[in-house]
Amino acid sequence: MNHHLSLKSKIIIMLSIMASIFLVALDQMIFSTSLGKIVEEFNAYSALSWVITAYMVTTTVTVPIAGKFSDMFGRKLVLMTGIAIFSISSLFGGLSGGIEQLIFWRALQGIGGGIITANAFAIVGDLFAARERGKWQGLVGAVFGFSSIAGPLIGGYLTESHNIFGFITNWRWTIFMNVPIGVIAFLIIALFCPMFKYNKNPKIDFKGAVLLTAGLSILILAIDNTESIFAELISSTGLSLFGLRTIMIALVILISVAFIRVERSAKEPIIPLHFFNNRNFLLIITISMLFGAAFLGSILYLTQFNQQVFGVSPTKSGLMLLPMVCGMMVTSIGVGQLISKTGKYKTFMLTGFIVVTIAIFCMLSLNPNSKYLQEAIIIFILGIGMGVGMPIINLAVQNEFAQEDIGVATSSSQLFRSLGSTIGIAVFGAMLTATFTNNIGDLTNSKYIQMLRSNNFVSKMGDLNDSNTLLAINNPTVKNKIKEESDKALKNLPVALKNKITDELKLRQDEYSNIVVHKYSNGMHRIFLTTGLLMAIASFLIIFIREKPLRSAKPTDTPGEM
Repeated sequence: MNHHLSLKSKIIIMLSIMASIFLVALDQMIFSTSLGKIVEEFNAYSALSWVITAYMVTTTVTVPIAGKFSDMFGRKLVLMTGIAIFSISSLFGGLSGGIEQLIFWRALQGIGGGIITANAFAIVGDLFAARERGKWQGLVGAVFGFSSIAGPLIGGYLTESHNIFGFITNWRWTIFMNVPIGVIAFLIIALFCPMFKYNKNPKIDFKGAVLLTAGLSILILAIDNTESIFAELISSTGLSLFGLRTIMIALVILISVAFIRVERSAKEPIIPLHFFNNRNFLLIITISMLFGAAFLGSILYLTQFNQQVFGVSPTKSGLMLLPMVCGMMVTSIGVGQLISKTGKYKTFMLTGFIVVTIAIFCMLSLNPNSKYLQEAIIIFILGIGMGVGMPIINLAVQNEFAQEDIGVATSSSQLFRSLGSTIGIAVFGAMLTATFTNNIGDLTNSKYIQMLRSNNFVSKMGDLNDSNTLLAINNPTVKNKIKEESDKALKNLPVALKNKITDELKLRQDEYSNIVVHKYSNGMHRIFLTTGLLMAIASFLIIFIREKPLRSAKPTDTPGEM
């Protein structure tokens, strides 16, 4: 352990850790605001799913491997490697000359992001005894909350072309800004962070790493954006989407069986199988998966709800989550202090999850006629619950294992939370799409859609008989682009005729928007109901955790292997 370090040294190290976590969290929030500009510049709407999925796959795959490697080779070395990869790939990603290059660098960036995520939380476990970790985990949670506010603001500002020191910003700046933050974090860690190494004779489990990488990659591709990513394969082979997914899931099962056999005989398994003999570990990773799915169901789709129902831009929809973030930041810091004083975490965790469950069920009251104040009150309560419950997950799993297993234990918990998020995105997306697919005739037969069939901008977005495209064209940003394209096409017409056509387009656009908003609201109610049930199950499972007292630092604690 490194509990012997002075408070000053720990604070400096924690600042570098929070800077690296901020780097990854901020990138995800910022980059999402620039996707529209990216696919527009490269004219690659069909490749949008690859830009997102490439990062998601590599991050998910990297987390458990990086966690194990940090236990074996030292967290300082592994973390610095992750920051270097993330920063370098950000630089070259911003310089991308085509969508293929950007996808490659985003995939590499995901590896760096996975390494950073796996190690940052583990280092908290190295620096502090279990009883002290709560308040520091709370601060890390506050960093995530702050990035949720800063990300959309910074991303929207940079993407919308502003003059900074004589330079005109664009979407590339949203990636470039990772570089200076990464350099600062790298230097601080290099200068002040100790090694945190426990294994004197490490032996890499190559077979386990390969099998885990293959299994997780195929699983994610089977549940997320499968239809878009494998569109050419499906069309050329005549294979149905269901058939393709069945084959991929079968491969995942076979690889999983092989992985278990390899891990049983491995000297240093990537994920030690004896972890699963721990009752609390099984409960915590299950809770983590459920929370991961529910978190995105209530946050990711809530921003889309704001865009569709309130008709605001992506940047403003992110700002509308400010009450939730405020609640999260305040309680994540406060509850950490209480946990450190009491040495107990289960009651706080259960209370936080129950509050989140109640808040999500309250979201069922939101509809197209709701005022924003109603949403703000609900999400503030939601933020309070998340701030209480979310940081405790890592604390609880770390408390179950010896110090030398902190890295792999923490990364395993994060892996299952990430899988829950991925599955949640796919399932909730399918639920939302089904809402429109079941009533697609009402949309495709509308006069507005008929008017758009000759619009050049819309034709690049996708098939107007596809529910995803029909939903996308009601996005406020897309609606403005449609109007711009229409104005260009009408510029040579007489003023009276031009105004008549423009007024007709606006009328039909409002009619169409009204249909979409009500259908979207109905679809979101199904998502809120599902996420509320997931959180209720997670809350129920917490009851069965056998809480162990959080350990305090002892005078006899000695440094880890340097």
